[in-house]
Amino acid sequence: MEPRSIKDTFQGLAGAGNTGIIPFITVGFPNVDTTLELVPALAQAGADIIELGVPFSDPLADGATVQKASFHALEQGITMKMCLEVCSQLRSRGTEVPLVFMGYYNQFLAFGLKRFAAEAQRSGLNGVIVPDLPPEEAEPLGDECRSYGIDLVPLLAPTSKDRSIASACSLAGGFIYCVSLTGVTGSRDRVSEGAEGLVRRVRSHTDLPIAVGFGLSQAEHVRAVGRFADAAIVGSALVNVIDAAPPGEAVRRASEFISGLRQSEQPLHGGASGPCAEASAARQRRTPTPSRPFWKPLRNCWSGL
Repeated sequence: MEPRSIKDTFQGLAGAGNTGIIPFITVGFPNVDTTLELVPALAQAGADIIELGVPFSDPLADGATVQKASFHALEQGITMKMCLEVCSQLRSRGTEVPLVFMGYYNQFLAFGLKRFAAEAQRSGLNGVIVPDLPPEEAEPLGDECRSYGIDLVPLLAPTSKDRSIASACSLAGGFIYCVSLTGVTGSRDRVSEGAEGLVRRVRSHTDLPIAVGFGLSQAEHVRAVGRFADAAIVGSALVNVIDAAPPGEAVRRASEFISGLRQSEQPLHGGASGPCAEASAARQRRTPTPSRPFWKPLRNCWSGL
């Protein structure tokens, strides 16, 4: 069976009036075998899309939790090629949930842009998030990914100016990743007050789904985000659960964590007649836009340039 697309996944969520849950895990943390068990287990527990972190030595957008996981994976020799192999193995085992890589540009450049895009398609990858790639340098990777049907997902922050939002949204693929705060990844006590305002500004420029991430760690955060966005991205809190689990318990503990987020989440968009459904209908009417470099890099979002 073919893996689900990001578009179809969000349309299904919109039709049901549900908020999507997108967990982040680092490939190879605590080891590759656990990663291969975690992904289908998280999907079974209620994950709608799964973000796979490609370990990197200088993850500028990530806080201490994800940095630690990335370092651990690098010590085990995890590479871009191995991450693609993990994706391929997941597909061969029947994993249908959309898979999105989160990585840094050096990794793609060193691997080879065309080679990456081709192998990503063969492996069944759906999308890529590259937080440190400036728009002036994005065209080579963007062109290769588009030619192989891989979505490039932009990140926008509360400090992003309207012209940056418009530029990113005009050529975004899959969904828009709205960073809820000005800082790095890591669990917070509550959803940043700037998140809803950012989502409102972004919606005026696009009909693509919007996911909110950075700092989300609790069921109440998912409920809060669901009132104004299409999905919640949960990363550091889940990585902490995996890290703290006793030997052999990581998959079960992680699944229970995601299941708890899903079970507590109630439809907040009014089902098929709510705002998400309206956005879904608008997406189906959407006219394709020209191809050119598209998203505002994370470092520039932070400065508001």
